[in-house]
Amino acid sequence: MRVEFRLSGSGGQGLLLAGIVLAEAAILEGKNAVQTQSYGPEARGGSSKAEVVISDDDIDYPKATDPDFLLALTSEAYRTYGRLMGKGTIIVDSSVPLDPAIAAKTVTLPILKTAAVDLGKKVVANIVALGVLGGLSGIVSDAILERAVLARVPKGTEDLNVKALRAGIALAKGETPPESC
Repeated sequence: MRVEFRLSGSGGQGLLLAGIVLAEAAILEGKNAVQTQSYGPEARGGSSKAEVVISDDDIDYPKATDPDFLLALTSEAYRTYGRLMGKGTIIVDSSVPLDPAIAAKTVTLPILKTAAVDLGKKVVANIVALGVLGGLSGIVSDAILERAVLARVPKGTEDLNVKALRAGIALAKGETPPESC
């Protein structure tokens, strides 16, 4: 079973790290995974895209050709990649206006608001988004995803990042994020 993810937004949102963590979590669960990335020349604000392919079998091509999950945190990312979705699910931040011409199944969640307002740190939007991806896809267990996050986040930010991950998982399950956020 091959599952493809495309995480897209703007530079500075941490989506490349989110892709790396997702791939590492899959490897921790004994699956094969590959992560690729591309971004604009700007350090912050330009387009950013990470792709993760996870499979129980060997991966013969490292790019997402027909993603099962598209995460779009900006309008530009949604318009650019949403139109290419032939199957799968688009996960879009609630601040992004939807385009009726994009026919793929779309889930709208307050990822950026959860990070900035509920957690008080917009910098963890990538980890909230990672929790949403993990929760909706079920590709790895919540515990393994948390372990992968803890292995990658800067020392001293572990508690905040675990809260962000759990808030994203709660959003994916249609629950209110935990009060500790």
